Amino acid sequence: MRFASIVALMLASASAPVPAPGPATGTPAPAGVPGETPGTTDTGGSPTDDSPGVAARPALPPFAPRLSELPLLTRPQGWQSAGQAGWEALIAAGPANRQAARWAYANAQIAQGRAQEAIGALDVMRQDEPDLMLVPAFRLALGATLAKLDRATLAVDALTNDALTDNPEACAWRMLAFARGGLAGPALGQVNCAVPALNARAAATRAPFVLAAARAAADLGKPALTIQLLETLPDRDPAANLLRGRATVALGDEPGGRLRLGRARESGDYGQRIDADLSLVELAARKGDLNGADKATLRRIRFDWRGDDIEVRALRLSIDAARRAHDLAGTLEAGATLFRYFSGGADRTALITELQQTLAQLLAPDSPLPLDRIAGLYWEYRDLAPAAAAGDLLVSQLADRLQAAGLYERAGELLDHQLRVRTRDLAQGPLSARVASLFILAAQPARALSAIRDTDTYAYPDEMLWDRHRVEAVALDQLGRTTEAMAVLQTVPDAATIRAEIAWKHRDWKTVAADAPPSLTGGARMNSVMQARLLRYATALAMLGREGDLAQLRARYAAAFTGLPTAAAFSALTDKVGAVDPAALSAAMAAIPSASPAGGIADLIDAAPEIVSQS
Repeated sequence: MRFASIVALMLASASAPVPAPGPATGTPAPAGVPGETPGTTDTGGSPTDDSPGVAARPALPPFAPRLSELPLLTRPQGWQSAGQAGWEALIAAGPANRQAARWAYANAQIAQGRAQEAIGALDVMRQDEPDLMLVPAFRLALGATLAKLDRATLAVDALTNDALTDNPEACAWRMLAFARGGLAGPALGQVNCAVPALNARAAATRAPFVLAAARAAADLGKPALTIQLLETLPDRDPAANLLRGRATVALGDEPGGRLRLGRARESGDYGQRIDADLSLVELAARKGDLNGADKATLRRIRFDWRGDDIEVRALRLSIDAARRAHDLAGTLEAGATLFRYFSGGADRTALITELQQTLAQLLAPDSPLPLDRIAGLYWEYRDLAPAAAAGDLLVSQLADRLQAAGLYERAGELLDHQLRVRTRDLAQGPLSARVASLFILAAQPARALSAIRDTDTYAYPDEMLWDRHRVEAVALDQLGRTTEAMAVLQTVPDAATIRAEIAWKHRDWKTVAADAPPSLTGGARMNSVMQARLLRYATALAMLGREGDLAQLRARYAAAFTGLPTAAAFSALTDKVGAVDPAALSAAMAAIPSASPAGGIADLIDAAPEIVSQS
């Protein structure tokens, strides 16, 4: 409790507003800072600024010049612990010596390995006096603290200073920061400079630095140097034995390496035991395919362990194992995890290329996986798809296969993601029409309408706009909003034909009968579209009982139907209403050609499932 109150008091004294003393108290005002005009504040306020509730912080005398004159430490013994006296000095410090008390406190925390406490004091000092960043001693303390906290980039930045380039203590902390930041080469480059500071440390405090240097050597493929650097550490140190074991194997002594790894597994903590198990699996993988026990160990490690280099190594090993087994799904799973959570590692570009090629193999027509499984895997790893045209082609081909298999909703969702995430500008026009068509076929007209209207932000060319309106009208009709669908078609050139097609599907005989029959000129024979249109017209007249119109139709077109397969159907439909046999009428309607004047949109209208209107 006492320690917590000290830290709270230190922070409060640095940042809390201090009320200005009133004349009645008899307390003299704080001494002015050299160079400031009496009556001004450090926030730029004028003597007349009387903002209620805001009091100026007391200005502290500059500490940077004083700190610059102190000898720059080069050995760990320079971090002096003030003990209880230092805490009490911090509590009792006034404005004149507050920065000095904070500095002594921060030094004490660094000496005792308490980086969290040290960074609090150093940050407060820097906030009150930014010029401290110009002082090498302050940068050394800040860099050492940040390195201890594994903030590698910030630590290297703080320790990058001309006065610290050849400072052994700074070199030691730079080496640690570089190694923990994954920069093995620069880390090894600091070793020679850091040797005096490392030799001045006790074995326990020297170990983290030596291990960092040894890991850097191992990462650079220098097993002999790794073992040499570890000579100063105890033979039973499990962390050192992990590195010794892998280095010994790399030097060709597999039994000796296995022994070291086994010792680390026996005496290490949980993380070190996991590391030893993974190292043994890596050794087996280098000799060939993994056996069942090795694969089980790898699965357990990936299930139990998250983060740091152990998971990265396990993921790389999983990718290699899946690649050897031609397991496309396994390659994608491990590779995607490495890419998403570890940025792909050092060989990010090569990893992305491999994953994109794997995804392309997965989507290939000769893929052995079922189509629904392929679609699910693509959806799960869609962020790995190639960019631009190559990725668009993969999606389009997969959507074609899903549509051909009748998986309209899956195909629509796939292209809908493409529409909203990858496609921009005018390219959204034709794609939105296709997405809407797929959702219509999947009995999802609301989603079809959303695909059209959510992309209604560009001035599309007329042809593209008409295609969108046609599909939109079908979706509206499927929702039971037929009147609105007819309104959408007003500007479409073939609106009348589409309206007739919709009316035919709904058995709206009045609307079908309102469509004028086609005219024959030059004695041309009727094509299937004209036959369908005339037979539909005759059906509507028959259903409405308009015998006069039927007689006129029969007289006008009977000769044209002579010799056609639909002649009997035309004859049955245009016969007198009372003489028509219901069975013959049904047969005649069934004989109407499937060709439609509405073209491709007719197929969509005909295939669209009926939806019960909710409006």
